[in-house]
Amino acid sequence: MSEIDYEKLAEIELQKDEAEDTQSEQGETFMPPPLMDPELNINHPYYDVARHGIIQLAGDDNSGRKVITFSCCRMPPSHQLNHTRLLEYLKYTLDQYVENDYTVVYFHYGLKSLNKPSLKWLQTAYKEFDRKYKKNLKALYVVHPTNFIKILWNIFKPLISHKFGKKITYLNYLSDLREHLKYDQLNIPQEVIRHDENLRGKQKGKLPSVVKVPPPRPPLPTQQFGVSLQYIKDKNKGELIPPVMKETVSYLKRKGLQVEGLFRRSASIQTIKDVQKLYNQGKSVNFDDYHDIHVPAVILKTFLRELPQPLLTFECYDHILGITSVESSLRVTRCKQIIQGLPEHNYVVLKYLICFLHMVSQESIYNRMTASSLACVFGLNLIWPSKGTTSLSALVPLNLFTELLIDFYMNIFNSRTVPDEILP
Repeated sequence: MSEIDYEKLAEIELQKDEAEDTQSEQGETFMPPPLMDPELNINHPYYDVARHGIIQLAGDDNSGRKVITFSCCRMPPSHQLNHTRLLEYLKYTLDQYVENDYTVVYFHYGLKSLNKPSLKWLQTAYKEFDRKYKKNLKALYVVHPTNFIKILWNIFKPLISHKFGKKITYLNYLSDLREHLKYDQLNIPQEVIRHDENLRGKQKGKLPSVVKVPPPRPPLPTQQFGVSLQYIKDKNKGELIPPVMKETVSYLKRKGLQVEGLFRRSASIQTIKDVQKLYNQGKSVNFDDYHDIHVPAVILKTFLRELPQPLLTFECYDHILGITSVESSLRVTRCKQIIQGLPEHNYVVLKYLICFLHMVSQESIYNRMTASSLACVFGLNLIWPSKGTTSLSALVPLNLFTELLIDFYMNIFNSRTVPDEILP
């Protein structure tokens, strides 16, 4: 079958999808209004595209990799969106992550004849995403695939390498994402959620019942992940630095400072779960047993991300976002002021961590992890909003703040003393 025939067939399948969706939704409006991000500034270089919320940052997957989502239902009609600009914005977004392992979730629902890019655009997009983008993309999840996707696959099959094809996973329902990602961190459009409910209703022949979530179990006395710094301190004879942090930092300091790409790589999901389980049960962990320097690196990031409140606390979030509006020569002073307001325990743990990251940056000639590179990895593990997920527009100030902490560690942390024995 020729490419032209496939394109016609794809269009027919897309129209079938639209007809089914229209019947299920009983005439809902075609497009939602732009998903306005309060942190998005009109001076953003891609404001015309970014304001729709098509591409978003969505926390981490189960391996600690950053997750980027692409929601078709957020795409306005083609005459209202410059698809060349959309491609540029997608590359602009991914450029912040391609040096690290990352994951993409593609929500197919909402792609219609009125808003779909041309086949030529899709081919151009795939070709422009060269090895730089494909190498560290570890998983591409396609949610709610239809026959349209299968036809596209046949069109692109000659272009797609076997290695890249193995990274693609098709998921029929949103619940399937829970196996791979931290589902609660995903900012899933309501339109996609309703579509998923409709699909499940059809599958069962009735409306889906409300799933009752069992009450959370109380943490173990030895729990390390998902509990507060205060809880860990109280259960560890008043020790200020949590055992997970102390042991991962100590190990990485001895064996990882000159490892190229430290903190950029992921590790086996099962291994990370096993290590977390050992820590939560109060058992000892010997990282030499895993023969992978990236295991303790991922464990450290995971520990920070699973704190009930970020190390930099929710109260600091808005202050940190304002760092870009501060004159360059005053930014270090502003960083100093912000962290002075941290609770004593948070300050001590933060100083311990940043001292170590400063050491890592000092070895960047070997490990390629400058303060800027480390900030891209750790920014979102140190601070996030109390509600919702961090938006793409918040990344610049969050990463800049973290970079300043690492680069100017000696200056920023010199006015508040902590016991010498807690430093790495």
